[in-house]
Amino acid sequence: MKKSLAMLLAGAMVIASLTACGGSQKKETTAETKAETKAETTEEATAETKKAAADDGKTYKIGVLQLVEHAALDASNKGFVAALDDAGIAYEIDQQNAQGDQSACQTIAEKLVNDGNDLILAIATPAAQAVAGCTTEIPIVGTAITDYAASGLVDDNAAPGGNVTGSSDLTPIEAQIGLLKKVLPEAKTVGVLYCSAESNSEIQLQMTKEVCKNEGLEVVEFSVASSNEIQSVVESAVGKVDALYSFTDNTIAAGMNTVAMVANENNLPVICGEEGMVEAGGLCTYSIDYYELGYLAGQMAVKILKGEAEPATMPIEYYPSDKCEFVGNDETAGILGIDLSVAE
Repeated sequence: MKKSLAMLLAGAMVIASLTACGGSQKKETTAETKAETKAETTEEATAETKKAAADDGKTYKIGVLQLVEHAALDASNKGFVAALDDAGIAYEIDQQNAQGDQSACQTIAEKLVNDGNDLILAIATPAAQAVAGCTTEIPIVGTAITDYAASGLVDDNAAPGGNVTGSSDLTPIEAQIGLLKKVLPEAKTVGVLYCSAESNSEIQLQMTKEVCKNEGLEVVEFSVASSNEIQSVVESAVGKVDALYSFTDNTIAAGMNTVAMVANENNLPVICGEEGMVEAGGLCTYSIDYYELGYLAGQMAVKILKGEAEPATMPIEYYPSDKCEFVGNDETAGILGIDLSVAE
């Protein structure tokens, strides 16, 4: 009987053990799971940071006017928001995009001003000009703007003097033209592709013509008034120039897929003003980091919101030229039969 009882007890223990194992599931850790966990942790940390800041008694209202959607401006926007989060301030943000429409810029600018925002971020020159035309009281921080003074946004880039300041995306034109000569040593004539409606492009055009003159390159201008003209204008450049060059022009950047489609089909290399344009099909560039540029603007905004500085006395900030990196599109280089290793 003792032996039978022992066997019964052993069997019961085995069944209990199997039941317990059957009720549990082993959770395997994958790269995706880790990424999700990290994202959740970061989101929770950000939420806690914002709550802590809110407990200090101030939630800032921030309006954002972005001229158009393309990689560079999108990256600037993200960098700006990241700087706000890292600073631990509480804020409500109103994100607005004009989709490249100048009249929409004006309408949105008026709305952001009338909404009583504590600060407005303007991404790209036309956006900043629209907002600056609506208020001299609300602080305006700009980013992805070439020359604030030449665009009429400030009195002087070193001493703005009003309610506008920010970070500049002044393109390293000399280095980019030097890159053109390095990867295309036989090039003699350069077509400069830009939008005539953008004041920042007019500024860069003059700089480009001066650099090309010093480098012994002939310049032919190819301008568009809107994105609708890009394809026909690029087609008109085929056979007339050895290469196209486009600096940080928002209209061309937003339509870079069209530029690359026509140019690559006709064996016409395009040297670009920034990384996003290369990713969209251009050949190569020396590019600034637009995320970091936006982050820089965000840091400036935090100082203004906290009362630590005023736009009038905050000099325009520039992305360090020595941090610009070479970016090449290997697929485009293959289509055109160009060796990019000479530039790396």
